[in-house]
Order: sequence, then structure tokens, then C-alpha cells
Amino acid sequence: RSLQLLDDMVREQELVVQKTSDTLSACRLQSKMLAKQLDHVDMEIEREEEAGNVAAVSRLQAMSRRLCTELEREKELELRIALTLKQNLLEMWQIETERGKYEALREQLQKDEQELQMQYQEQREVRIWKEKITALQAERRRRSQVKKEEEARKEYEERKKKILEDAKKNHEKAVCFLRESTARIHEKNAKEEVKAQEHMERRIQAVLSLKTSITSNRERLRTLQVLNKAKALEEKKEEMKMREAILAEGGNVTREIFLHKQQLEHEKKKQAFRELQKSRKMEIVSRILQEKASLHKQKKSQSHTKAIKACVTSNCIFKTYVLSPKPWRSPSASSLAGEGTAPQGEISENIPQDVLWESADEETGRDKTLLEPEFPGLWSRQYDLHKAPKEEMDPTLLAIRAMKKEMSEKKMEELQTGIFHKQIVPGHKHKGCAFHSKPSCIHFKDFDVGQVYKKKIILTNASYSVNYCRLVGISECLKDFISV
Repeated sequence: RSLQLLDDMVREQELVVQKTSDTLSACRLQSKMLAKQLDHVDMEIEREEEAGNVAAVSRLQAMSRRLCTELEREKELELRIALTLKQNLLEMWQIETERGKYEALREQLQKDEQELQMQYQEQREVRIWKEKITALQAERRRRSQVKKEEEARKEYEERKKKILEDAKKNHEKAVCFLRESTARIHEKNAKEEVKAQEHMERRIQAVLSLKTSITSNRERLRTLQVLNKAKALEEKKEEMKMREAILAEGGNVTREIFLHKQQLEHEKKKQAFRELQKSRKMEIVSRILQEKASLHKQKKSQSHTKAIKACVTSNCIFKTYVLSPKPWRSPSASSLAGEGTAPQGEISENIPQDVLWESADEETGRDKTLLEPEFPGLWSRQYDLHKAPKEEMDPTLLAIRAMKKEMSEKKMEELQTGIFHKQIVPGHKHKGCAFHSKPSCIHFKDFDVGQVYKKKIILTNASYSVNYCRLVGISECLKDFISV
């Protein structure tokens, strides 16, 4: 550090000396210029004195005095700068002398630095050699690991091939049953489409009738407005005539007109009260008829349910095994309502939109409402959303629904009490979620009534085991309308 400090001081002093030398040179140059100007002014003074020009001589003498003053000032400055330069040179020589004392130390320091660099170079070479050895060892370990993984993969492929062969055999057994189910589903979908088309046509006709009724009501309203204006005009004329007649008879005009208006208003109220009584009687009669029809339908549905429960006990359940030692779950009653075969890892969800009718079939008679629509023309007075269609009272549909409920209860008991054995690949253990879903979330919204929708989900088995998945967390009222 001391040597570096001395070197810095020498460089700084050299810069100061150089700067002082430049200043001294500039000062000397300025002195020469002033001397030349003074000589020139003296020559001009002599020339003007010979010419006898007193004013010019005075001006030139003043200029000569000013130049003399500046020349003296520059000489004084030159002396000071020269003295400063000598002092700076002396200081620089002293610093260089001091630096020369440490020249031997400088050489020793440079030699030590070279030796240190050589040591660093040797250490670098040793480190590179060790890194090469480590890389070779890592490569050998990697190759052995790859070999082990290859052996494990072959073993896994053989086991997977065997499992797939077993699954293929089981699948062939299930195809026969699924074909029959698919045929029934297609037939049912065709009937539902026809029913939905008829329902849509009825709604279109209702909208058209509403439109025509609105148009006719507008025309009737215009006619009534014109008639009311004419009637008001006639009433004014009659009132004027009555007023003139009463004045002619000499009676009280205000009292007679007031009594006449009260009588007319009383007659209007009586007529409105009669019409209100008539409409209320009609409404009570219609409600009584609806209640009788609902009671009759409830009794009929109860008799159908008793007959169906006796038939359900004779149905059989088919079971096969797919990709795991756990028994393959037979197509549930939800399959009978719309489930087909799907490839592994892909799930399609069919959501029929006549959920309102299906749920209303179970709640008939309990959730009865007497609310009326805002526009009665859009809905038939004979139709009630809380009453199930006649097609839903079919014994086969009721049998399917009862079978679904029983099978779902059995499966929930198996899931709660069963023990499942996973097949794990040797040397691997998975942590976290067993499946990755794409998309991870599905929103059910903006569906039309009577339509069937499908959603596709891709499930990827992220674990090192033969795993399974199931659909959970579904409300009881939706189990008949969602199939996987």
C-alpha cells in the first residue's frame, strides 16, 4: 500500500508540475505580446508628436502607461509561477528519492505476486482434474441408474401388457350388455327429442297467441280511449243541459250535479264488485279441480311404486375387473340413463336438462304452489311444472331409478369399509395428488331445458401405481341426470 501511495503521489506531483509549466509558458507569452504592443505604442507616440497631434499623443501615452502596468503585473506573476514550479519540482524529486529507497521491496513484491499466481494456476489445474474425476464417476452412476430403470420399465411393460389383456377380455364381456343399453338410450333420446320439439312448438304457438292478444289489446285500448273521450264529451254535454234545465227550474245546480255523480259512481262500484265475485268463484273452482287431480295422480304413483319394488328384486348386476385387482364396477343405473364406453383417462358427462320434471315427480303434492305467471298466455292452464309428465310414470323408468338408488348405497358401503391394495412400481414412491385433471374445474351453467350436454375431462395418472377414480360429492337429486 505504501508503494502504491508513493506512485500515486509521484503521478499527482507530475501533473501539478506539468500544469505549472504550462501556466508559466502562457505567462511568458503574454509578457512578450505586451512588450511588442508597448514598442508599437512608443513608435506611434513619436510619429504623432512629429505630426503635432496632441489628442492622439495623450491617448497613446495613457495606453502606454496601461501596458506598462500590465507588463509589470505579468512579470511579477511570472516570478511567482517560476518559484512555485521550483518548489513543485523539489517536492517531486524528494518523492522520487523516497520511492527509490523501496525499489528493492518493490522487486520482492513483484516476485511474490508471480509465485502466488503460479500457486493459483496449480490449484486451478488440480481442481479441474478433480472435477473430471467426479464427472466420470457421476457418468458411471448415471449409466447404472439408467440400466436399472430400463429393467424396471421392461418389468412394468410386461405386467401392464398382462393387465391390458385381462382388461380386454373383461371389456368384451361388458360390450354385450352396453350395446343393449346403448340401443335403449338411443330410443329414449329419440323420444325425448320428439317431446322437446313438441314442447317447443307449443311454446312458440303460445308466444304467437300472446303477440296477437297484445296487438288486439292495444287496438281495443285505443278504441276504449276514443269511446271514453266521446263518452266524456257526451257527459259534459248532458251536464250542461242538466245545468241549464236546473237553472231554468230555479234549483241548486251544484247539489243536483253532485248527487248525480255519486249515483253513477255507486253503480260502477256495484258492477266491479259483481265481476270480482265471479272471478273469485271461478278461481276457487279451478283450484279444487287441480287438488283433486293431484291427489288422484299421487295415489296412482304410489300404486306404481309398490309394483316396481317387487320387480326390482329380480334384476341382476354384472361385475367385471378393469386394470386392478379391485372388482370392476358394473354399469350403474346412471349408465342406463346415458352412459356409454369411454377411453381410459377421459370422462364425458351428460347432463339432461329436464331435471325439473324428474325432481318434481318425487315431490308431487308437497311443494304445491298457487302462484300465477305474469303473462298467462305463455303457459297452458292445464299444465303444472310441479306435476310430472305421464311418460315419467312408466314402470320401467321407476324401476331404473330404484335400482340406481340401491346400487349407489351398496357402492358407498364398499368404499367406506373396503381395503384397496395398490400396485406400486419398484423403487418409486409418489407423493401428492394421484391424478391430474384437465380442466381442473367445470362450471355447469347456461343450459337449456330438455337438452343433453357432454363435457370432456382428461385424467392423467401421476402416481407409480395402478389407481382408480370415482365420482363423489353429488347431490341425491342429481344422481339420475349425470353419467360418467
